[in-house]
Amino acid sequence: MARDGDSRTGLLSAITLAWLFTSLFYFYQYMLRSAPAVMMPELTAGYATTAAGLATLIGLFYYGYAIFSLISGVAIDQLGPRYVVPAGCLAVAIGALLFASGQTVLGGIGRFIQGAGGVFALIGAAYLVTKNFPASRAATLIGATQMFGMAGGSAGQFVVGPAIAGGLHWYQFWIVMGLLGFLGALLLFLFIPSRAPERSAASSDWARNAISAIKTVFRNPQSLLCGLIAAFIFFPTTIFDMVWGVRFLQESHDIPYAEAVMRSASVPLGWIIGCPLLGALSDRIGRRKPVIIGGAVVLLGCLMLILFGAPDTFPAYSVGLVAGIASGAAMLPYTVIKEANRPEHSGTSTGVINFIIFSLTALFGPIFAGLLASASNGGERELAHYQTAFQPLLYGVGISIFLTFLLRETGPAVNTATGTGNTSWAAGRSAAKH
Repeated sequence: MARDGDSRTGLLSAITLAWLFTSLFYFYQYMLRSAPAVMMPELTAGYATTAAGLATLIGLFYYGYAIFSLISGVAIDQLGPRYVVPAGCLAVAIGALLFASGQTVLGGIGRFIQGAGGVFALIGAAYLVTKNFPASRAATLIGATQMFGMAGGSAGQFVVGPAIAGGLHWYQFWIVMGLLGFLGALLLFLFIPSRAPERSAASSDWARNAISAIKTVFRNPQSLLCGLIAAFIFFPTTIFDMVWGVRFLQESHDIPYAEAVMRSASVPLGWIIGCPLLGALSDRIGRRKPVIIGGAVVLLGCLMLILFGAPDTFPAYSVGLVAGIASGAAMLPYTVIKEANRPEHSGTSTGVINFIIFSLTALFGPIFAGLLASASNGGERELAHYQTAFQPLLYGVGISIFLTFLLRETGPAVNTATGTGNTSWAAGRSAAKH
């Protein structure tokens, strides 16, 4: 008995270490995702393109992220994370080196590959959490994973920004990050334990199982609601802050570059606090919907202040920080979609919600860039132009609040009260059939 206990403790320690390294991979890819925001002038000159053209090039990350969300989810479900997750990190490293070239075609391919490989980080970490830890801790640990990601997003701005201002060439940054990615891939391979692939008892046909899993998750209306809710809460960060945040502060409020970088970085810094905090709160009360709605309402108010309020109404950094904390509610649909679908479709569920979120991000990113260019007639941008272009983000957050009321509650408190255990996936499946 003592040996069995020691064995379980050792296994849990190994899984915890694997989750930690996978979360650090998420930190790494998020840092590369957000870094272009603090080097837009340098990248525009390096690639000899316009601001709108550069936004499109940078946005290729989200096309790779969206497309490979489905592939990564079913691959992890069917093959396990031991080889799949390190391969994703290796792809991000290669993509960083290609992006350092300054050539439009190679840079575009590199940015796409960064997204394609980066998606394996969150899905891998979420898979390790849902397969090895109690359901009562799922939202907390997935929130902690997102905390690592947003720490990387924040570092991609407040660390990289001063480095670029201090004389670091933009291409040198991407070369260094590419080399670090190779080291990360090796560490992931060494620390993620081997695990038997999960296959259907009725069939060993990998492709058929994968397609069946994707169809099952997509046919569940709760899955689609989770994706849309999370996407609309993500948009103010992924489309606005991480691409246009620094330039918005510089061009709309004449804030110096160094100060604009730090203010923009306060949003992902808020995510670092909000993701584990709101996840823990949701686990504590045993419900998901009230926390999602509360976070979205606060985000809506902050976004209105950012776009239409005076910049000195509240202390510097405070509005961005609170907006980031509230945005942490976007991670709760990742827990809900797992609870609303079959346990064996854990990786696929994360893949589906990522696919929805980042397909919409890839679609709307260039649209918002186009709206901004149209509002300014291609000239110098002012506050009114940003207000016109990004006001639809307010409507999106409002839609996320409405959709959350339609979402089925899957928290532990509901299942405990009914005495049924976590059978929300069965209810979702039944609803999908009808």
